[in-house]
Amino acid sequence: MKWSANACRLIRSVEDAVHVVQERAAVECRDGIRRCLYGRLRRHHAAFDWMRLNSFSAPLMSSEQYLKPEVIQTVSRLDLRARFIVEGFLSGLHASPFHGFSVEFSEHRRYSQGDDPHDIDWLVYAKTDRYYIKKYQAETNITGYLVMDLSESMGYSYRQQLTKFDYSICLAAALSYLMVHQQDPVGLVTFDDQIRQSLPARSKRTQLGNILALLSKAKPTGKTDIAGNLKHVAAMLKHRSLVMLFSDLLTEPEPVIAALRLLRFAGHDVILLHVLDEAEVTFPFDGLVDLKDPETGENLVVDAPGIREDYLETVAELRATYQQACRSIGADFVPLDTSMQFGEALLEYLSQRRARF
Repeated sequence: MKWSANACRLIRSVEDAVHVVQERAAVECRDGIRRCLYGRLRRHHAAFDWMRLNSFSAPLMSSEQYLKPEVIQTVSRLDLRARFIVEGFLSGLHASPFHGFSVEFSEHRRYSQGDDPHDIDWLVYAKTDRYYIKKYQAETNITGYLVMDLSESMGYSYRQQLTKFDYSICLAAALSYLMVHQQDPVGLVTFDDQIRQSLPARSKRTQLGNILALLSKAKPTGKTDIAGNLKHVAAMLKHRSLVMLFSDLLTEPEPVIAALRLLRFAGHDVILLHVLDEAEVTFPFDGLVDLKDPETGENLVVDAPGIREDYLETVAELRATYQQACRSIGADFVPLDTSMQFGEALLEYLSQRRARF
């Protein structure tokens, strides 16, 4: 039987539509909303009425799929994004040094000489083949502050589903979710050329809603002053805290490094999450490219193949500068781009947390 070109295109479009709706249905299933797939598809598109859709079902994604930015982008609610990212991350801990730990693993630390052997958790030893000491809750709290750059350059994306800002927001929301469920106080600071929002650290469950509300309303606009605002943050913090900075760091590095050094001198731990767009890391452009600075509006037309090597070398040097500076002051530098899974930043937070106790 011969099919016309129009008929083939119609079939392909229907197949594509079914695929999209299957993915969305699977996402909602992960939240426990287990509806009949046939009814779900009918609400999305009346054209599916003629198909016998109840003869198939959409397979559930593995929880690790929710660490992928392209999957998280299909979830509209920020609280669900945070939950999926954290659950996907925790499900992968069996393959990491945190094997055998659940969200309560923060109540343990590695055994060291002088510790009371009676405090060894033998169940954890059976799973990890390592000695861990049980810690009381009062000993394991760490106060964290999420510091979010609102500069307009953070709103950039070339071919990824999430902008740098969206990616950072998802990470910050996931870290908030993780910290609150670990009963760690967590606060939020957003800034551009000045501090825009400041939420003191709290460990109550309601704090998660407060943080997510502010994050969901935040927008990347205008210029930024990273160094100046980090100094303000250092002056605001009265107790030792873990400061997690989300920024593309598109500014002169020397003042920023000086501000990071000030935070460390004040006794705070620092995780610098350097978030770039995937295109900013790989420079996939060809021909003449019109580059525009989103914060100044300046334009520069360049020959992409002619500058690619110099550009990539400059980006590598920038990251190496921050990497070396952070290492010298005892801070942690996490290079990220918007194509990467979210688990690396969460693991960095958990590693920092474990190292504190």
